[in-house]
This record gives sequence, structure tokens and C-alpha cells, in this order.
Amino acid sequence: MALEQQNSQSGQQLHNIQKAGLILIAMGVTNAAAVMKHLAEKEIEKVSVEIALLQNVPAEILSAVIEEFYQLMQANDFIVQGGLNYAKSVLESAYGHKRAEEILKRVEATTEVSAFYLLQTVDDKQLLNFLQNEHPQTAALILANLKASQAANIISELPQENQSEIAFRLATMEKTSPELIEEIEDVLREQIGTVFGGDLSTTGGAEAVAEILNSASRSAEKNILDSFKERDADLFDEIASLMFLFEDINSLPDAAVQNIVKNIDSNTMALAMKATSEDLKEKIFRNMSERAADMLKDELQYLGPVRVRDVENAQKEILDIVRQLEEDGEITISRGEEEEVIE
Repeated sequence: MALEQQNSQSGQQLHNIQKAGLILIAMGVTNAAAVMKHLAEKEIEKVSVEIALLQNVPAEILSAVIEEFYQLMQANDFIVQGGLNYAKSVLESAYGHKRAEEILKRVEATTEVSAFYLLQTVDDKQLLNFLQNEHPQTAALILANLKASQAANIISELPQENQSEIAFRLATMEKTSPELIEEIEDVLREQIGTVFGGDLSTTGGAEAVAEILNSASRSAEKNILDSFKERDADLFDEIASLMFLFEDINSLPDAAVQNIVKNIDSNTMALAMKATSEDLKEKIFRNMSERAADMLKDELQYLGPVRVRDVENAQKEILDIVRQLEEDGEITISRGEEEEVIE
């Protein structure tokens, strides 16, 4: 349908794909192409059809759609920054109560904000208290829909017996029934005071658990992996292959180890090496200058008894730096099956 046939002059009668097409047209070819790279094939097909049909767009309709898009982005940003109440407060201050309500309802209709998504705006301590009283399957479903870093913080604080049970259910989670999702979202809406609803997209699995454990505390990581090893050896192997553990530094090329070592202070390195294999110690010493290696050996020798927690924290600090170096493209970490190399 050509846009001039629309009855509304404000753009309110347009459906969302038509609005998306208008926004892409307004962006210009280069920016639109960059955005479409992130769309699924079906989405690209649908929006491309609408772009082809959009002709002689009245300026007032284009302006209304751009304004709506801007308001939706504002609302989403406010929700992420400070939660739903914060978003309502800011939007009411800017547009008035009635207009703010309209914008928030449009966020629901346009972006399908779910109760699971809104949990990312809830304080971790409140969420932790909530999960401790929930069934492990419910807790697993909720963790599957949080950012890995937030899920890692929460699972690290849970009692040990809860950690392994929830993580196991998360790793073995498959497609969850819409009825269960709706039931859980009803409970969550009551907890966070929202009327929003939506579809569940994350379904857990070994990869989700590995990503969470990569950011979790070392004690939580060890507890969960030990439990998996006893409960399901194949699942343990799958998760471990997706993770990078402290001992895996031994498998890195010398150049990568040298890059890691230069970013770690000697005290942290000595603490972390207190409970490592002799092979890994030798690998680290070999990739330091002779003087630095001798100093580290002396520090290790005179370190004396240390708390397990201190060793775990030092190893986690180093792993965080390893992952940052990988993210920055300074080192490469292979995970899972051996990757093919073209000579």
C-alpha cells in the first residue's frame, strides 16, 4: 500500500515495518545498509518490501515517525539506566503524564519489552533475595534472560547447593513452554511493578552456562563444574571446552603469555600461581625476563600459607585481563574443537 493512501496524517496508522522503512530511508543509504547488516533475512525481506512501496512521503508523516522513534529510544535508555519508575518520571517531566504513558505503552507494543528484560534494571541484591525463594527451574530461566555479567554476580552469591542445581538446569534447558513463561512473567510483573509482557528469546544451554561461569567467582565456578563432572561428564566436557580456565594459559602461545604477564603485577601473579601445576609455572617463568622470573620465584617461595579465596581472586583477576586482551584483539584464545589453520 502506498503511503499516500494512509488515512492518518500523523503516522499513527502505519504499522511498525512501514515505520522502520521510513526511518531507514531517512538515514540515507550508507547508514541504512549498516543497520540492515544486523537484521535477520526475513526482517530484511519485509522491510525492503515496505521501502520499495513507500513513495511521496508527506513531510509531516516522516517527521512524526522520526519523533516517535526518538521517544522510543529515549524510553528504552531510561529503562536501562534506572528502571521503569525512573523512565516514567523522566518522561513525565519532559512530556507530561498522559504522553509519557502513551510512549511507554508504545515501547511495549514496538519492542516487546518482557519482564525478564526489565529484571536487568533491578538491583542485584533484590534479585538475589527473590531467586533464593524460587524453584531452581524458575531461577534458571530468569538467569538465562539476564546479561552474563549480571547472572555471574548473582550465581556467585547463591548458596553452593543452589549454584550447581540452577546451573545444571540452565545447561540442560530446552525450549520452554509459553504457559510456563507466562506464569513466571506474571510473578515477575508483580515483583517489579510493570504491566509489560513479551516473548522469551533466551533458552539457556551449555554456552550460556560457560559464558556466565567465565565471569563468576572462582569458588562458584569450581563448585558448579565439580558438580557437573559428577552428574553429567559429557555436559561437563562441553561446558569446559567453551570456557577458558586459569590452567589453560599453559596452552597459549609464548607471545600471548608474554603479553599477559606484562599486564599483571608480581604479587597477583605469585598468589595466582600458588595452586597451579608445575608445567604452568615453568611456562610463565619461561616467558619473563630472567631477572623478573627470579624475583617471582623468590616471592612465591616466601609467600607462605595463603587463603584459598585470595588465590581464587588473583586467578580471576588475571582471567579478566586475559579476556580483555582477547576482546582488544591482542591475543587469541581457541575454544572447543581445534580450529583448522590454512598455511
